[in-house]
Amino acid sequence: MLVIKYLPGAKKDLEKIDKIWQRRIKNNLQMLSKNPALLKNKITKLKGKYKDYFWLRVDNYRVIFGIEKKKLIILVLRIAHRKEITSNFIHPTQKKSIKELSNESHN
Repeated sequence: MLVIKYLPGAKKDLEKIDKIWQRRIKNNLQMLSKNPALLKNKITKLKGKYKDYFWLRVDNYRVIFGIEKKKLIILVLRIAHRKEITSNFIHPTQKKSIKELSNESHN
Protein backbone atom coordinates (compact mmCIF):
# COMPACT_ATOMS: atom_id res chain seq x y z
CA MET A 1 0.00 0.00 0.00
CA LEU A 2 1.23 3.48 -0.88
CA VAL A 3 1.09 6.40 1.57
CA ILE A 4 -0.74 9.50 0.35
CA LYS A 5 0.90 12.88 0.99
CA TYR A 6 -0.32 16.31 -0.08
CA LEU A 7 1.68 19.38 -0.95
CA PRO A 8 0.34 22.46 0.87
CA GLY A 9 -1.21 23.79 -2.36
CA ALA A 10 -3.08 20.52 -2.90
CA LYS A 11 -4.49 20.65 0.63
CA LYS A 12 -5.75 24.19 -0.06
CA ASP A 13 -7.22 23.04 -3.37
CA LEU A 14 -9.08 20.24 -1.61
CA GLU A 15 -10.46 22.53 1.10
CA LYS A 16 -12.06 24.77 -1.55
CA ILE A 17 -14.09 21.89 -2.99
CA ASP A 18 -17.54 20.84 -1.74
CA LYS A 19 -17.45 18.19 0.98
CA ILE A 20 -19.12 15.52 -1.15
CA TRP A 21 -16.42 15.91 -3.83
CA GLN A 22 -13.68 16.00 -1.20
CA ARG A 23 -14.91 12.63 0.04
CA ARG A 24 -15.04 11.18 -3.48
CA ILE A 25 -11.55 12.44 -4.28
CA LYS A 26 -10.16 11.03 -1.03
CA ASN A 27 -11.90 7.69 -1.66
CA ASN A 28 -10.37 7.50 -5.13
CA LEU A 29 -6.93 8.30 -3.74
CA GLN A 30 -7.36 5.56 -1.12
CA MET A 31 -8.27 3.08 -3.88
CA LEU A 32 -5.25 4.27 -5.85
CA SER A 33 -2.96 3.70 -2.86
CA LYS A 34 -4.29 0.17 -2.29
CA ASN A 35 -4.73 -1.09 -5.84
CA PRO A 36 -3.84 1.24 -8.74
CA ALA A 37 -5.10 -1.31 -11.27
CA LEU A 38 -8.69 -0.60 -10.19
CA LEU A 39 -8.39 2.97 -11.49
CA LYS A 40 -6.24 2.37 -14.57
CA ASN A 41 -8.95 3.78 -16.86
CA LYS A 42 -9.08 7.00 -14.83
CA ILE A 43 -5.31 7.65 -14.81
CA THR A 44 -3.42 9.52 -17.53
CA LYS A 45 0.34 9.91 -17.66
CA LEU A 46 1.31 13.49 -18.45
CA LYS A 47 3.69 14.36 -21.27
CA GLY A 48 6.56 16.72 -21.94
CA LYS A 49 8.17 18.48 -19.00
CA TYR A 50 5.60 16.89 -16.65
CA LYS A 51 6.24 13.32 -17.82
CA ASP A 52 6.91 12.14 -14.25
CA TYR A 53 3.37 13.06 -13.17
CA PHE A 54 -0.11 11.65 -13.65
CA TRP A 55 -3.64 12.85 -13.34
CA LEU A 56 -6.52 11.00 -11.82
CA ARG A 57 -9.98 11.77 -13.15
CA VAL A 58 -12.68 11.95 -10.47
CA ASP A 59 -15.76 13.01 -12.42
CA ASN A 60 -15.16 16.69 -13.27
CA TYR A 61 -12.09 17.01 -11.03
CA ARG A 62 -8.49 16.20 -11.78
CA VAL A 63 -5.93 15.16 -9.18
CA ILE A 64 -2.35 15.74 -10.30
CA PHE A 65 0.06 13.39 -8.56
CA GLY A 66 3.41 11.70 -8.71
CA ILE A 67 4.61 8.39 -7.31
CA GLU A 68 7.86 7.85 -5.46
CA LYS A 69 8.20 4.09 -5.65
CA LYS A 70 11.23 3.74 -3.38
CA LYS A 71 9.39 5.40 -0.49
CA LEU A 72 5.96 4.04 -1.48
CA ILE A 73 4.44 7.53 -1.61
CA ILE A 74 1.71 9.06 -3.75
CA LEU A 75 2.38 12.79 -3.69
CA VAL A 76 -0.66 14.91 -4.56
CA LEU A 77 0.42 18.16 -6.24
CA ARG A 78 -2.86 19.82 -7.29
CA ILE A 79 -6.59 19.21 -7.29
CA ALA A 80 -8.83 21.26 -9.56
CA HIS A 81 -11.98 21.23 -11.66
CA ARG A 82 -11.25 20.07 -15.19
CA LYS A 83 -12.05 23.55 -16.58
CA GLU A 84 -9.33 25.05 -14.36
CA ILE A 85 -6.58 22.66 -15.45
CA THR A 86 -4.24 24.28 -17.95
CA SER A 87 -0.67 23.76 -19.06
CA ASN A 88 0.37 25.97 -16.13
CA PHE A 89 -1.32 23.89 -13.44
CA ILE A 90 1.93 23.01 -11.69
CA HIS A 91 3.59 25.75 -9.66
CA PRO A 92 7.23 26.45 -10.68
CA THR A 93 8.53 24.98 -7.40
CA GLN A 94 6.87 21.73 -8.36
CA LYS A 95 9.24 21.25 -11.27
CA LYS A 96 11.43 19.49 -8.73
CA SER A 97 11.63 15.74 -8.83
CA ILE A 98 9.06 13.64 -7.03
CA LYS A 99 11.81 12.53 -4.66
CA GLU A 100 12.66 16.14 -3.71
CA LEU A 101 9.01 17.06 -3.28
CA SER A 102 8.19 14.01 -1.16
CA ASN A 103 10.94 15.02 1.26
CA GLU A 104 9.36 18.48 1.61
CA SER A 105 5.70 17.44 1.78
CA HIS A 106 3.42 17.33 4.76
CA ASN A 107 0.97 14.53 5.40
